[in-house]
Amino acid sequence: MNLIRTYNREVGVAATIALLNLVLLITARGYFSRENFADLFLANAPVLVISLGMLLVILAGQIDISVGSMFAVCSVIAGIAAKQGLSGLESGLVACLAGTACGAINGGLTAYLRVPSIVATLATMIVLRDGLRWMTQGSWVGDLPPGFQLLGLTPGEFTATIFGLVAVLLVMAAAGLRYLRPGRAIFATGSSEDAAGLVGIKTKRVVFSVFTLTGVLTGLAAAMNAVRFHQIPSNAGLGLEMKVIAAVVVGGAAITGGSGTVVGTLLGVILLGSIGTSLTFLGISAYWEKSVQGAIILIAVAISLAGRNRD
Repeated sequence: MNLIRTYNREVGVAATIALLNLVLLITARGYFSRENFADLFLANAPVLVISLGMLLVILAGQIDISVGSMFAVCSVIAGIAAKQGLSGLESGLVACLAGTACGAINGGLTAYLRVPSIVATLATMIVLRDGLRWMTQGSWVGDLPPGFQLLGLTPGEFTATIFGLVAVLLVMAAAGLRYLRPGRAIFATGSSEDAAGLVGIKTKRVVFSVFTLTGVLTGLAAAMNAVRFHQIPSNAGLGLEMKVIAAVVVGGAAITGGSGTVVGTLLGVILLGSIGTSLTFLGISAYWEKSVQGAIILIAVAISLAGRNRD
C-alpha cells in the first residue's frame, strides 16, 4: 500500500494504458502486431530520450520550450555532416555536439544571467527556428549517403540497437536520480533553490547542467530520428516541445519542480504516444488526437497542483 501511495500518479497512468490496451484487445487486435509496435517504438523513442532531459529540467524547477527547434537544427546538421562524408555514427556525434552547445546557451542564460527559463528558451526557440529557416530557405536535406540510412543496419538490427540504447539511458537516468549525489542535488534545487544553496549545493551549476544535458539528449534524439528517413525536413520537431513537456507532467512530475520519476516519464510517453494510433485502430478520426491529449494533460496538471496544495 505504501508503494502504491508513493507512486499513485504512475499507477494511475499505468492503469489508463492497461485499460486502453484492453479496449484495443477486444475491438482491434491488429494493433498488437509486431510491425505496429516496432513503428510505435521508433516514432516515440526520440520523444522519450528528450523527455528524460526535460524531466531533469522540470525537476530542477525550470522549463525548456526550445527542444523542438533544437531538434530541427540538430537533425539538419546531422544530414549535412553525412553529406560531407562523415559516417552515421560520426554525424550523430556532431548532432550531439550541436545540441550540447544549444543546451549550454539555455543553461548559461538561465543559471548565470538569471533570465527566467521560459523567457530564455522562448528566445532560443525563435532564434533557432527562424535561423534554420533562413539558412535552408525551407529546403529539406536530401541525397543522403546510403550508409547514413539506419546506420547501415537492417531494420531489425536498427530497432534492436535503438531499444538497447534507450534501455541503457532509462537505467542510467533512474539510477542517477535515485542513488547519485547529482541526482539528489537536482531534486533539492527544484524543491527549494534557496534551501539547496544553504546546504552547499551549487544550484547554478545544477541548472546549467540539466539544460546542457537536455541539449545532448536532443541532439541524440535528432540523430536517431534522422537516420530513419531518406530526407531530413528543415521544419522537423514542430510541436515537439509540448509533447515532451506533456509526457513528463502526465507521468507525474510536478511542473513546479522537485518531484517526478523516470518510470512516470516512460509511462507518459507510452500513453501520449499511443493515442493517435489507437484512435485509428478504433475507427475514430485522428483529428481527435490532440483533443484527447489535451484533456489528459489538463487532468494531470490539475491533479499535480491539487497534490502540491495538500502538501
